Amino acid sequence: MDAVSLTSIAAYSYALVAVCFFVLGAPIAVRQRRKHDVALGLACLSSVLWGAALAWEAASGAMWSPLTDCAELLRNAGWSVFLLVLRGHYADPSSRLPFRVQPALALGALGYLACLGAALAGWWDLALVGETGTLPLAARVAIAVSGMLLVEHVYRRRTLHERWAVKFACLGIGAMFAYDFYLYSHAMLFRDVDQDIWAARGVINALTVPLIAVSLGRSKLWSSPLAVSRRAMFHSATLFGSALYLLAMGSAGYYLRYFGGNWGTVMQVTFLFAALILLAGVLFSGSFRAHLKVFISKHFYRYNYDYREEWMRFTRTLSKPGPDLGERAIEAVAALVESPGGALWQRRESGRYEPVAHWQAPALAASEPADSAFCQFLEASQWVVDLHEFAHSPDKYEALELPAWLADFPRAWLVVPLILHGRLFGFVVLQNPRSAVKLNWEVIDVLEIAGSQAASQLAQQEAANGLMVARQFESFNRMSTFVVHDLKNLVLQLSLMNANAAKHKDNPEFQADMLETVDYSVQKMKIMLQKLSRTENQEQPLALAVDQVVGQAVALKAAFEPRPQLQVEDPQLRVLADRERLERVVGHLIQNAIEATPRTGRVAIRLAREDKRALIEIADTGEGMSEAFIRERLFKPFDSTKSAGMGIGVFESREYINELGGSLEVSSTPGVGTTFRILLPLHQQDMPADEGAQRARRAA
Repeated sequence: MDAVSLTSIAAYSYALVAVCFFVLGAPIAVRQRRKHDVALGLACLSSVLWGAALAWEAASGAMWSPLTDCAELLRNAGWSVFLLVLRGHYADPSSRLPFRVQPALALGALGYLACLGAALAGWWDLALVGETGTLPLAARVAIAVSGMLLVEHVYRRRTLHERWAVKFACLGIGAMFAYDFYLYSHAMLFRDVDQDIWAARGVINALTVPLIAVSLGRSKLWSSPLAVSRRAMFHSATLFGSALYLLAMGSAGYYLRYFGGNWGTVMQVTFLFAALILLAGVLFSGSFRAHLKVFISKHFYRYNYDYREEWMRFTRTLSKPGPDLGERAIEAVAALVESPGGALWQRRESGRYEPVAHWQAPALAASEPADSAFCQFLEASQWVVDLHEFAHSPDKYEALELPAWLADFPRAWLVVPLILHGRLFGFVVLQNPRSAVKLNWEVIDVLEIAGSQAASQLAQQEAANGLMVARQFESFNRMSTFVVHDLKNLVLQLSLMNANAAKHKDNPEFQADMLETVDYSVQKMKIMLQKLSRTENQEQPLALAVDQVVGQAVALKAAFEPRPQLQVEDPQLRVLADRERLERVVGHLIQNAIEATPRTGRVAIRLAREDKRALIEIADTGEGMSEAFIRERLFKPFDSTKSAGMGIGVFESREYINELGGSLEVSSTPGVGTTFRILLPLHQQDMPADEGAQRARRAA
């Protein structure tokens, strides 16, 4: 395409963008003038002037001149000011802009004025790129990068609801600066401005007008006050510095290629690749990031910390899943002062502070007595001890005596006490920071608060571990109590058999019954020993014939008086349960009924079906119980009316019946008797009962 056609196309292109921005900015002139309305109106006006100037130049057969260069600078400045206003950083009495940022804005304004002066003097002309070098192009690229950074600032620091209002404006303005970046970086690479890309620039800018117009309709949410966080400033500074570095390295690579002769291309590629490796190494360097954060905090903010970000990070670090809470506590405290590592000492039951964790630092086996001068000083003063300051001016820390083992800790810097309820729970020793950190009142206060928070978390974990151990002992003691209760019943049976041995020892039936009772007792003791040693297998419920289980329990009580009587109304009942435990439950209730009934009384056991459930009813004509006793004491563990009782039999019975999905009901009248009703869900599956079950040894 010839030059005449290109200039004609460029004239229409830039005329189009001038008309579009005029249509966008005209209604703003008649609406209520808020700060962002004024800024947007000025930005649209500068774009109209810029587009009209370029269209006039193109129609005259030229592509650029000092006039169009000045118009472009005004247009970039207008949109930059609008972005600053949209971000909430404008110079008025109510602005919350940190005073240290004002010089940066003044420096940016001076930069635009300097570029404007260069344009008026003719040093900004793109036609001179081949003669004067790439400085005008590099400055234009820097302006485009600055614009994209401002767009990134505006969008990043908005909430999700506010992003809905500004996203199209950010997209449109960002597209303008991004296209400028592409245009001028392409020109830097090829040492000439591509006329096709230049001619399409007006149309591209015109396409951004609808996006800005859509966002303008949502402008009620634009005026939310914002503040630049340290994270945004850190990322922006890193991005801007990387862009400047790459521009400088690209220029240096170009000159290496230009003056390198036959080795020019090789030298350029090698140099650029090495520059990229160096940039990656610097960006991933912890020391570089630490220095940059400290620099930003010192020169751009009144306070050293963004407390919201720091507290969220501190809490997230402590709340990470895993058992290494001590290491996470060191990491969280160390991150506040850019320390690369440390160790934690915590008080133990021995009365000494022992090392319990270390993070990116060597472990020390040294412990410190709780009554030492060092620990007493930390507890009494609750100060953060700067070991470097103590070495130069020990008078500041009166009565402080450093332990000998602290000299063996490499690069020791700070001792942070962990205070809990006014007492020294432990302390953290931190290593020298990656970058110099001034310990002013703010840093020391943050460390003291963080130490107290870490102490609370560590104490909570210690209490949780102690509670877990206590529950394990409680579980073991509870199981031991049940075992003792079963042993008591076995001893009672064996004692009764021993008492009758002298009278019936020659009776063959008594001898057979005695052998069965002894064998049953031995089997029960083996099961109890397995439980105590925790070597038993997990209970596997089986489909049991209820008449067999109840018959076995009744048979074991046949030697007692009154002798229990069993009535089986339905022999086909099946339930899903552990045979030994269900038999023990039924046997215990039968034993209680026998002990509460005089010899002339009656203990009857009935087995029937009731509402698709198996019913085991144990009725006696004994002393009975009052309603208050049943309500307050009957099912209370370790509460017994018997002199040798454990008070857990009925409690265990109800708990196991509830596990099976059944219920235990009791009704009693003092002086008349008591009835226990065990209701268990029937096993619906048609399967045989436990083949290992023994049948009742004698009829009721």
